[in-house]
Amino acid sequence: MSILSIVPTADGSKTIYNAEIGENYHSKHGALQESQHVFLNSGLRYFLAGTEITEVSVLEVGLGTGLNFLLTADFCTSKEIALTYTGIEAYPLSDEMIAQTGYHDYVPATIWQTFLDNYPLSLQQPVQLNTHVQLHTAHLQLLNYSTDQLFNIIYFDAFAALHQPAMWSEQAIAHTIKFLKPGGVFVTYAITGNLKRQLKAAGFKVEKAPGAPGKREMLRATKAL
Repeated sequence: MSILSIVPTADGSKTIYNAEIGENYHSKHGALQESQHVFLNSGLRYFLAGTEITEVSVLEVGLGTGLNFLLTADFCTSKEIALTYTGIEAYPLSDEMIAQTGYHDYVPATIWQTFLDNYPLSLQQPVQLNTHVQLHTAHLQLLNYSTDQLFNIIYFDAFAALHQPAMWSEQAIAHTIKFLKPGGVFVTYAITGNLKRQLKAAGFKVEKAPGAPGKREMLRATKAL
């Protein structure tokens, strides 16, 4: 019996439940709403607001179903912003499982199909999905990820600390934020005292932002210039 199953969430969108970990890939209160609110709006759109930036780079910890990527790719394509996107995913889903999520309802068909067609290849090397979007899926553990590239935005979308405490350890967070450019933005759906203190100690401006449905608050932090 598979440990993964497709489950509905409160806003009508679907997510995947991992029985081994005991958690959904997205909020049960709404997969689509969470991705839009936490990552697209509070992350990408916040970073771009009031600027004329034409190129942006995103590092996601926990690519999972690809929903955060799909929404980001759609936004950047529509705004003609060049997007370089790297998703760290130690346990990549199959393209067959991703296809069952129904996320084709939320992005143009061309973006959806190009993602599905190229997802397996993105596990091997960066893939140019269209004239604006490049995707690389880094198939390894977070602490084994290494690159000379620095990113404008980090989407931290690991499973909750209750189920995967190592992903939220001081070591894991320190390793992650070293890939962020000065002035870059770190966003996550969670907010804890330890995470706030660590980011403040690293010179970040830390904000409590309104959370997605089901969560009162989330965390956004901007790296000092």
